[in-house]
Amino acid sequence: MSRSNTKLRARAVLTGVMLIAGVATGCAQVKPIDNPENSMSSNATQTASANSTSAAIRSPDADLQAQFDYDTASRILGVSYSVRNPSTSVALVVFDRGNASAVAAGRQKFGAVGAPFEQAQGEDVELTHAVFPLRKPTPTVPPSPIAIRVEPGKGVTGRFEVALKGSVAPKRLRWCVGVAPFDTGYLHEPHDSVQGQLWTASFTVVDHQRMLCTPWYDVATGKFES
Repeated sequence: MSRSNTKLRARAVLTGVMLIAGVATGCAQVKPIDNPENSMSSNATQTASANSTSAAIRSPDADLQAQFDYDTASRILGVSYSVRNPSTSVALVVFDRGNASAVAAGRQKFGAVGAPFEQAQGEDVELTHAVFPLRKPTPTVPPSPIAIRVEPGKGVTGRFEVALKGSVAPKRLRWCVGVAPFDTGYLHEPHDSVQGQLWTASFTVVDHQRMLCTPWYDVATGKFES
């Protein structure tokens, strides 16, 4: 084999390794901000209404109301919200309570709203409370998700504040939260708390989770997009 052919073959192998690594990394991360699968489901009907600081989302899976309070000087976003279960027969779980590893390390109190995952695409910033696929290699102490149970016809409220990362001033903000039907096939270890009944979830819940997102919040106007 000539020296030039050997170089070409080595370059092809290296490119293949880089592509595989990129795919593996992507599987452990969240989906792009504007991926259609970020909605509650492919066939669910959603309606959204908004005023200057609050928004309401209605869907067959869950109803979300959220209010944003963003300070451009400190880059701190405060989100107050409620998630209601519209079902008359099936309980719902909401994945906004962080994970067992954060509780064990003292980064959050058991039952409190966890820190959201933040991702930016240009000047758009999306914050997410949800279950993400377990990364590989598997951590020694997996960040087992904690969810709060919402009975049929009932709701749960929460609030969190987060200082946005990065140096780029955001133009639009959005928050998403993961929900799923209550199922002991992927939920275990129930605990009663002042916030409600909390359950630890296995990572198989990723296959059943649905995302509910607010409309984009325009920082300049202080209004949610309709």
